[in-house]
Amino acid sequence: MPTPKERGFYFPAEWHKHNSTWLSYPHNENSFPAKIHTIFPAYNLFIRELAKSERVNINILDDAMRIRLEKELNETGVYMNNVCFHFFETNDAWCRDHGPAFLINGKGERIIVDWDYNAWGGKYPAEKDNLIPEKIAAYLDLEAVKPNIVMEGGSIDVNGKGTLLTTTSCLLNQNRNPHLNQSQIEDKLCNYYGVEKIIWLEEGIDGDDTDGHIDDMARFTDESSIAIAVETNRRDENYESLQQNLKLLKQCRLQDGKQPTIIELPMPMPVVWQEQRLPASYANFYISNSAVIVPTYRCEQDNKAIYILEECFKERKVVGIDSTEIIWGLGSFHCLSQQEPSA
Repeated sequence: MPTPKERGFYFPAEWHKHNSTWLSYPHNENSFPAKIHTIFPAYNLFIRELAKSERVNINILDDAMRIRLEKELNETGVYMNNVCFHFFETNDAWCRDHGPAFLINGKGERIIVDWDYNAWGGKYPAEKDNLIPEKIAAYLDLEAVKPNIVMEGGSIDVNGKGTLLTTTSCLLNQNRNPHLNQSQIEDKLCNYYGVEKIIWLEEGIDGDDTDGHIDDMARFTDESSIAIAVETNRRDENYESLQQNLKLLKQCRLQDGKQPTIIELPMPMPVVWQEQRLPASYANFYISNSAVIVPTYRCEQDNKAIYILEECFKERKVVGIDSTEIIWGLGSFHCLSQQEPSA
């Protein structure tokens, strides 16, 4: 069978027009021990912002959750005409990683890539999450192709023109695809995301239990620009790894051979709960049709990060939403969402 790339399909950049955003509503108390009730106000604000400009498809457990959620979203002022519930049961809320990857081509066609998902190297149960792509493919009547390797959406980012960002600490980790070497993984990335060039960074940020997802560190803001998280405090645990990634990025080239424009994003002050450093980062923003939704953390760097991203996304509103409670689950708005692009 020809690969998606051979058939002309590719994974578009996040700023490509969306049909919708897919979410899996949080319900697993083990992901937010003793605090899950605190995350819903911010999560519902996230839905409110998304629903202003696109459909929001939400995977839920049962009718009781639907009734409760409808009430809460109405109280939050969500435009409910753009909200659709699906009884697609999940283990957890991280739709970026267990959701489908939507590919498009130049003919108005779409397919889904159904990567295998093992909850970041078998750390947590994933049997229900791993079924989500095929359920969404059936609902949308889209073809689903299976590369038969483990991959998570948060481990990559693309510019839509042929370049993909990722990390060695995640994709080369032995808990993902121990039977594949770097060259073989690159081959899968190129053929199933439709890219030409792979940029490899190294270690992720402290507190990230995904083994180093790129969406906590470096993100494309346009076809030739990359925002990268940088720590300036030499005593911080993230200083050396983030400085090393910055150095590597400065040496990289895009698919056209040109050096990317590099935008340095500050790191927030450390967010710690129960003596655990949490993976708080402004790089975990999500690009909707009308807005860039940025996690904030009740510190002075919030405004600086928002200003920098406003300069990057001048045609979109940059909206900060407090993620201090949500980050206890070890992820934020980008981790929670998966875009469904228009063909």
